[in-house]
Amino acid sequence: MNAKIIALTCAATLMASAVSAQTRNCGPHALVVERLASGYGESRQSIGMASDNTVVEVFASTETGTWTITVTQPGGPTCLVASGEAYQNLNEDLPNTDEGA
Repeated sequence: MNAKIIALTCAATLMASAVSAQTRNCGPHALVVERLASGYGESRQSIGMASDNTVVEVFASTETGTWTITVTQPGGPTCLVASGEAYQNLNEDLPNTDEGA
């Protein structure tokens, strides 16, 4: 999995509770996904679940480079956590941690 996406996902998870309580950029999951697709050409690139069963998703457009991170609380709405530009899909190897290598 892409190291940048992992870092963004971790950051999103840490902010999820505070953002969900403070943001107005929330709605039903299906509606959020449809608007990201129709408005920005973004599709889901990755998904993960935090220890509190919060679902974190990264949407992006490989054509325009826009990206959005969403968080969905169990039984709750889907909220936008972060968005930006210059998305890149990477497939990096783990760094070599052997001291003898």
